[in-house]
Parts: sequence; C-alpha cells; structure tokens
Amino acid sequence: MSAPNNAYDPVEVEALKPESVARMREEALAAIAAAADLEQLREARTAHAGDRSPLALANREIGALPPHAKADAGKRVGAARGAVNKALAARQAELQAEHEARILVEETVDVTLPWDRRPQGARHPLTTLSELIADTFVAMGYEVAEGPEAEAEWFNFDALNFLPDHPARSLQDTFFVQGPDGEEESGIVLRTHTSPVQARSLLTRELPVYVVCPGRTYRTDELDATHTPVFGQIEGLAVDRGLTMADLKGTLDHFATAMFGEGIVTRLRPHYFPFTEPSAELDLQCFVCRGASVGNPDRPCRTCSSEGWIEWGGCGMVHPNVLTACGVDPTEYSGFAFGMGLERTLMFRDDVRDMRDMVEGDVRFTLPFGMEI
Repeated sequence: MSAPNNAYDPVEVEALKPESVARMREEALAAIAAAADLEQLREARTAHAGDRSPLALANREIGALPPHAKADAGKRVGAARGAVNKALAARQAELQAEHEARILVEETVDVTLPWDRRPQGARHPLTTLSELIADTFVAMGYEVAEGPEAEAEWFNFDALNFLPDHPARSLQDTFFVQGPDGEEESGIVLRTHTSPVQARSLLTRELPVYVVCPGRTYRTDELDATHTPVFGQIEGLAVDRGLTMADLKGTLDHFATAMFGEGIVTRLRPHYFPFTEPSAELDLQCFVCRGASVGNPDRPCRTCSSEGWIEWGGCGMVHPNVLTACGVDPTEYSGFAFGMGLERTLMFRDDVRDMRDMVEGDVRFTLPFGMEI
C-alpha cells in the first residue's frame, strides 16, 4: 500500500493566498472603522461579512484545495473572518452607545419649563348647548336631522305655507343668493329658519317622524346686543297619528326643565305662524324672580322687566297645507312643531347680556364655560 503523496503541489487559488487574505482583512477593518453611524456600519457588515463578501467567497474556494492544504487555508481565512466579526461587534457597541446618548440629548424634555404659556381654550358655549339639546331629544326618541344652509326657496317658504306676497320673502328679511351671470332670480336663499329641514324630513322619512333640527340661519338683522344676522336655531317636528297640543305642551315642559332646571313653568300664548295652526308663543316663567317682581316695585327684575314671563320661542300644530305639500294626509296624521334661538336660550340659561360677545371670538367669553362635552 502506497503512502500519501505529500509532495503534491496544491492548486494555486488567488483568493486564498496569504497576501490576498490579509488585504481583504485590512479593507474590511478599515471600512468598519470608517463607519460613522449604524447605517454605514450595516453597509460595511454586508460588504465585508455578508454571504457575498470577499472573505466569504474565499472561504468557498477552500473546497478546491487538496486535503492536506485545506487546514492551512482554513485557519488563515477563519482568523481573518474572526477579526472582522470582532471589529464589527466592537464598532456596533460604540455606535449604539453614541446613538442612545444623542437621543437623550435631542429628545430630552425639560420638565421645569412653564406649561401654561399658552392658555387653555374652551369649546364655544353655543356648540355645547346645541349638542346638549340634541342629546335631550335623542333621549326622548327623536332623531337629529340636518339640511343645507343655502336652501331652495320652495323649501324655505312655499312648502311651509308662506304665500308669495309674504313680507318675509322680501329683501328686508331674507338673503337671496345671486344666480349665475348675475341673475337675481336664482331661487336660492340663505335659510331664514331651520324649518326647511322639517319639510325635507317629511319628504324623505317614513312616518311617523320625530326629528330635531339644529343649525345656523340667516336674516338681514343688524348686529346689536339682542340681534345678529347669523344665529343658531333648534327646531323640533313630530308627525304621527293622534298628536295634540297636549303632546306639544308636555314636550316643551320637559325641554324647559332640561334647560333651566326643575320647577320651571311655561305658558302658551296665541300667536300666528304660516306653518302652524293653531300657533302659540312659548313663554317661560322668569327663572330669576319666579314672578315675584310682578306688581312689586320693591323687587324689580331686570331679566323679565318685572313682567314675570320671558318669551322663548314659537310653536303650534303643523298646518294641514304643510302636511299636504310634503305628501302627508292631514286627515290621518297630525303633528306639532316648535323652534327657538340658541343664542336666546344661552342668554337665559347663563345670564349673557350681549349677543355680540358670542360672535366676536374673544376667549375671555368662552373660557368660563370650560371644555364640557
């Protein structure tokens, strides 16, 4: 049996020569040392220690060597790869520490700084009041309905039994939207009340209908302590079989109690509205003097002018013409409607003296009302 041929010359592989392995090792160590951040270090790791790196490719060439030459080449390449991995770990620890230290500096929060340089704001009380009223009626089984503020004249007037010569249609009370090319007769107005939403609800919903309609309305009023050309309204509509004025009175009594507290007294005074018949003005017993100032000069009341009652809004049974215009048979169904201004309700509820305070955007007005939601 012959002995191993130790005199056999190994295959010359360029990548496995000592000088080649040393050069790849030095290039890798230089790239690692030059990495300025973790991203650059990741790139150096891929280039010099990844599966396609020079040292990894050289390691694969070991298989081409004769058996007795593989050990020496393996030790040479293994030592180089070990040095590279050791350098990578050391540089990783250095850069990670630098990164964390930089974050502590850049993202630190000085808890000693004053926190109240910008005063806290508050929701506008009209918004809060509108949502409170809506919640009150939702709890009674009503739905909240909304409609466009630029409204068709038919919905704003005709469907609500306003005759063509009704004074509310004139420019004295109504903002008319100019038509295309300067046409004056566009048929569009800025709604003067939220009652058009009631007409839309009757046309689009199945009977019975119970809706409450909050929203902005527009009239050609001058801005003063008790008037504004843009104001909020809340209106309600109920159409069902067998509804009477007694149902209307009970609904309004519950509404008044929710707004002004237990013990508030209401009354209905005969009045006229085109869209209700019979119609009434809704008055509240003065919630300041509770009527004690009437005929009593020793106890004058500025809130009700010593009359004992405060006008709050209008109401009545839905006019048969309105039901007919909206496709409802007035011989089978009846309904009631009511409406009042949000600004007036806020003035009564929170003793606001000047309506201009509600529209000027002064935080000193809204702040006392807080962030109630």
